[in-house]
Amino acid sequence: MSTSTPVRQTPLKSAAPRLRAPRRHIPGRPRRSVLLTVLTGVVLVYSLLPLVWLLISATKSQEGLARSFGLWFDGDFDLWSNISATFTYHDGVFVRWLLNTLMYVVVGAGGATFLAVLGGYALAKFDFPGKKAVFAVVIGAVAVPATALAVPTFLLFSKVGLTDTPWAVIIPSLISPFGLYLMWVFASEAIPAELMEAARIDGAGEVRTFFQVALPLLAPGTVTVLLFTTVATWNNYFLPLIMLKNPDWYPLTLGLDSWNKQAQTSDGDVVTNLVLTGSLLTIIPLIAAFLLLQKYWQSGLSAGSVKE
Repeated sequence: MSTSTPVRQTPLKSAAPRLRAPRRHIPGRPRRSVLLTVLTGVVLVYSLLPLVWLLISATKSQEGLARSFGLWFDGDFDLWSNISATFTYHDGVFVRWLLNTLMYVVVGAGGATFLAVLGGYALAKFDFPGKKAVFAVVIGAVAVPATALAVPTFLLFSKVGLTDTPWAVIIPSLISPFGLYLMWVFASEAIPAELMEAARIDGAGEVRTFFQVALPLLAPGTVTVLLFTTVATWNNYFLPLIMLKNPDWYPLTLGLDSWNKQAQTSDGDVVTNLVLTGSLLTIIPLIAAFLLLQKYWQSGLSAGSVKE
């Protein structure tokens, strides 16, 4: 009699979970970072929040500023009336301050940019005795804050009788150590020596070589320095404060501050709404300048111009 041996059943092995293949980075595409995205968003909100507050506050009347929340609109939209009152208050002195600021920017910032381009080009492409000493002086001048030189500049200008004149603001604005250093570094890499040698072989002098060969290649650096000096001159406050007494020569920064200080006097008008509206009008030209000049913010204009 045969006995059947029981068949031993082996338990089925559970299928192992499939591991998700790691995401491969596609060359040419930037890597995603959640932390970097969050930090960028925080910085963006931090940067735009004062601008949003200023824009909302400029739409309110003097009474609306006191009865409404700072980051929300009031019941009455008074932006256009505030703009009209800003331009007509005190016989239209705001227009005079605006023209003064434009004059300081065109002459001061424009002159500082031109001098920085000339100096940076010369220091980058020419050798002369004392070049290392000039480099040390430029670096030292960059490290010295402009406010530390304001009082000595005032004492110097008072000796020659230039205080309380536009020249007291324009002449110091012509000096930009940071712009000179930036153009020095930029010109060292942006202008190939072969292009300059080719221009000289063709019979071009140094002046023609600079304006027809070097200057177009320096356009991105020139625009960068121009924007830096424009913003610095447009927002200049401390230097005009100690140099100017006549309100007719005030820039916008000093003029709006004088309006704001009227509230601290016994018989002064409280025009906070006009100060905020004027501040909004003040930053519009700077925003327009950045938007119009951003296409020049590009590098590598000389790439491929010289074959190695």
